[in-house]
Amino acid sequence: MIFVDTCIIIDHINGKIEISSKDKDILYINSIVENEIIMGVKNKQDLATTNKKISDFPILDIDQDIMDLSTKLLNQYRLSHNMTIYDAIIASSCMIYSLPLWTYNKKDFRFLDIELVNF
Repeated sequence: MIFVDTCIIIDHINGKIEISSKDKDILYINSIVENEIIMGVKNKQDLATTNKKISDFPILDIDQDIMDLSTKLLNQYRLSHNMTIYDAIIASSCMIYSLPLWTYNKKDFRFLDIELVNF
């Protein structure tokens, strides 16, 4: 299992990288990634296409443990590393579920105890 960051999903939606249906069985997102992607749509057709492309990815639950850890991470890294709430929740999801993270934005996570991967 691998957690997929928003930047990877955006490139998939835009046709820059191909993610096969077989790969989608091991690639996971959460509602934060889903919401970040939806925030970028420009019209109803774009929204429909986007929702269709992300619907195949399994969604991991965001529970109170993840939210508590994200608050802890924000308290620790918001000022020193400019951590965003989105990245804190993504990082917390990886940490709680013990998943590596596939991202292009390694600088946003390299200071954390998360395995960063290329897929």
